[in-house]
Amino acid sequence: MTSSSGAYAPRSPSGYPDLLAENRRLRARAAHRHLLDLATGILSVQLRLSLRDAAEHLESLAEATGLPVADVAADVVNAASGNGSPVVAAPPDGGAQRPAAPGDGERVVEARRERRAAAAAETAGDVGEAARALLEGGLAPLGATSLWLWHCTPVGGLRLAGHAGVGATEATAWQWLPPSVGEPFRTVLAEGMPAWRDEGPTGSEVLPGAAPDAARALVPLRRRGATLGLALVGWPGPTTLEPRVRRAVDGLLEVAATVLGGEPSPGTDLPLLTDLLDALVHPAMLLRTPGRSDAPVVEHLNEAAVSALDGPEVPEIRSLALALPLVHKDLARLARRAAASGRVQRAARLPAVARPDEPAPLLDVRVLPGGEDRSVVLWHTRGDPRLATERAVAQLQGVATFQDSLTGGGTVWSDQAYGLFGLGRDQSPIPLLGLRSRLHDGDGEALSELLRTLTERKTGAHAVLRLLMPGGAVRHVRVAAQPLLDGSDVTGFAGVYQDVSDTLRTEAALTATFDHLTLVRNQAEVRRQLALQLQQAIVPEVPNVQELPGELEVAARYRPAGEEYQVGGDWYDVLPLPSGRILVAVGDIAGHGIESVTGMVALRNAERALAFTGSSPRRLLSWLNEVTLRTGGGTTATAVCALYEPEGRTLQWSSAGHLPLLLLREGRAELLDPPQDVLLGAVPEVTYQEQRTVLRPGDTLLLYTDGLVERRHDGLGSGLYELAEEAERLADLPLDRLLDGLLGAATGDTDDDTSIVALRVGGGWETSAQEEAGDAS
Repeated sequence: MTSSSGAYAPRSPSGYPDLLAENRRLRARAAHRHLLDLATGILSVQLRLSLRDAAEHLESLAEATGLPVADVAADVVNAASGNGSPVVAAPPDGGAQRPAAPGDGERVVEARRERRAAAAAETAGDVGEAARALLEGGLAPLGATSLWLWHCTPVGGLRLAGHAGVGATEATAWQWLPPSVGEPFRTVLAEGMPAWRDEGPTGSEVLPGAAPDAARALVPLRRRGATLGLALVGWPGPTTLEPRVRRAVDGLLEVAATVLGGEPSPGTDLPLLTDLLDALVHPAMLLRTPGRSDAPVVEHLNEAAVSALDGPEVPEIRSLALALPLVHKDLARLARRAAASGRVQRAARLPAVARPDEPAPLLDVRVLPGGEDRSVVLWHTRGDPRLATERAVAQLQGVATFQDSLTGGGTVWSDQAYGLFGLGRDQSPIPLLGLRSRLHDGDGEALSELLRTLTERKTGAHAVLRLLMPGGAVRHVRVAAQPLLDGSDVTGFAGVYQDVSDTLRTEAALTATFDHLTLVRNQAEVRRQLALQLQQAIVPEVPNVQELPGELEVAARYRPAGEEYQVGGDWYDVLPLPSGRILVAVGDIAGHGIESVTGMVALRNAERALAFTGSSPRRLLSWLNEVTLRTGGGTTATAVCALYEPEGRTLQWSSAGHLPLLLLREGRAELLDPPQDVLLGAVPEVTYQEQRTVLRPGDTLLLYTDGLVERRHDGLGSGLYELAEEAERLADLPLDRLLDGLLGAATGDTDDDTSIVALRVGGGWETSAQEEAGDAS
């Protein structure tokens, strides 16, 4: 597959609706063509005709019965599959079956509709598109309003592969079903028999749906004796699912099993990407970047890239450092940034690539996220005159001129037109008016509209037509013509034929790849939103100051990371215990994303449960260290754990590699250096140290994570000093305004989460001074 249009140019946002509308139109045409091709093939076998003659026979059947050709095709396919005679009847002469007349009954109409829906699903681009086609074309006329399609996973669970009539939030909630999923899922999977629920789930069953008593059908999707997944059809309310409806649902979902069985597993879209790169005339490569510390691997180079890198051994190179030694670090950085942000990364120019004859810089570099851990690198380089000439000639070979005379002068073609039509120079040129016999059946109306514009409106026109080649192949040809006028009379046409087959195939591949990458980005966004919601649910902000026993005021804030990661593993906790003491804890799990959030949830829940034992902070951290070692999968965390005794205003605390606490007393800030103990999850059987701090009325104590103070290019001490300075400036403010001010002035720039908890002992430092003076007297 080649391309004459160059590298991929992103479409503007304003073009997306047109692209989607065109895509829907093409899908509908593909479904129509697929149904006609099935019927043509069946007639060809039954009557022992050529495909062309069988197609003409299908058209004659449509004319004879007065039915649309799509209905005739549906009748033929249904009859061949044994679906509902009397849909068709055999003629007296024993020839091919004939379509039923329009009055044969409601069953005929239903069978045709179901067959058209099946054809639309079979030609869909993905499982989601197939689900929409089945719902809109086949299930909705039965009263259904939703369709779910789950695929069986290798570990025994179910993954949502496609859906229709379902909201995004509900689809997210049912995206994954574990192997332990409840009834009726397990029974339908085990027995391979559908479950029909006219009035909704029974007993303890839980199924998605429009209402608790809405009808549902849970159907196994089987192919070649194996269960591939499950389908759930939903109705808006209670419905009697009579045998006719059940048969129709079963028949439509047989198509869903076929579509589901052909769904590519993650990572098998690599051939599509490599074919796409091979279609480009500019250099392109496919990179795989397994991890932040791993060197990128070159998975594919197109022909232009091999030529640009100049060497027969280049296709065997797997290391990016060997393929592009001068720019591999820059490209690796752009690839990781593209994967993290989900956006195209660009560089106007990268250093020259070493070549034996002359340097070749990489110009206008673009790195696109390719899903999973892959990225696509596109670039331009200084053109080789020989290659440029060959490309120019190849482009000109796809263009031919023609001139038709309507007054007896015949048709004149340029030399290129004979090759474009697959004719020899000794054969007669085909006039534009005689082109219909060489076109695909579906393009006759487009040619008629082109001729009407030339002859009746007497203006120029153009169209893309499918030209049938002598060997049976199809070539897409753009025709651009102008009328030749003598006064007001049209005497002929003049114009250009252009072979645009490769361009259309490349555009289709680009559209499919764009849809796939959009799906990957949408999945990443759903994953990010789930992590953020989980983080906020487990570690909510405390917007208002809360009062706890012992005249203790508490406020907390959480700020997610920057745009690249969005959410991480910070947590904090302030929990009154049955003993009267108050647990105060802050921690930070290494990493970002859903994995770190789930690890944070496990560690925080363990810390809360262990605190009720009444044990000391040092003992709590020792237990949490063992929990992290056994459940964290190699994850580490920092944490500070404290118990506040209201009666004596004492704070007993331990730290696992965490930052110092900050104490504000009488308007001055002091950092309380923690013991030098190791992180949670680093080594087993750690004994942590413990410190005791007596607080006074008016004291404010701050516990925080490193996102507040850590900076890329400065030591940690600089950030801590600025935090203490800012805290002194804001010391007289109420607790909530103090936290907002500290977050607003935060100096951290590492795109890390920030958590901060403030405790203030009731009274005030003036009250404390008066108490001390009274004690002295």
